[in-house]
Amino acid sequence: MGSIILGLIVAGAVIVTSAISGVFGMAGGMILMLILGMLLKVEAAMVLHGVTQFVSNGWRAVLWRQWIDWKIIGFYAVGAAPALILPLAISYVPDKATMLILLGSVPFAALAIPARWALDATRPSHAVACGFSVAGTQLLAGVAGPLLDTFFVRSKIDRRAVVATKAVTQALSHTMKVAYYGALIAASPDLAPEVYGAAVVAALIGTTLAGPLLEKMSNESFRRWTRVIVLVVGAIAIGQGLFLIVH
Repeated sequence: MGSIILGLIVAGAVIVTSAISGVFGMAGGMILMLILGMLLKVEAAMVLHGVTQFVSNGWRAVLWRQWIDWKIIGFYAVGAAPALILPLAISYVPDKATMLILLGSVPFAALAIPARWALDATRPSHAVACGFSVAGTQLLAGVAGPLLDTFFVRSKIDRRAVVATKAVTQALSHTMKVAYYGALIAASPDLAPEVYGAAVVAALIGTTLAGPLLEKMSNESFRRWTRVIVLVVGAIAIGQGLFLIVH
């Protein structure tokens, strides 16, 4: 596939998925990882996904900066830093089938977390645990939005604060992911610079378009549709991964 055609495909996917993420705070990144995972090698998919999601989440954080809870961010960063140690020590890269199955399993694993645990990112110890588990999962599966959401779904903060704070945590985790996989493919890059450029511009456009939609959505609709979307995408990713194993 030529770099121009690939760039157009990626740009279209990024605009749509960045808009979805801008409304729901996640889901779009999971959909984009599924698309890139089927088009590219795992390492290239991880780096391109990480770059676009860093831009998308970073710009979302700028747009909603007055709603960011910096206390949560600080404790999240404390937990996220150690998550690099084990994968870095063994230079682990999942194969495509494993990556897709891990990707699809994330929302179901998040749903299986007992309600009695009452995870809440506004509690310091929970924010640290969030950083470690989410950043670690992101390195292996590419995304961890549904897992991240379990730490926010019971919090009492406004939906705009949820989207803004999660955007910063995701930007941090995607930076770690790009650094990790980027180092592994630095000697033989798979994608032309224009593909990354198209993806970055598309991420900015899609994120900006999402603002008015988020303002119109109620807190109840926000949480209900988020769960539906990620479970459907998760099932598709698992199915694709199993298909690759069988064939």
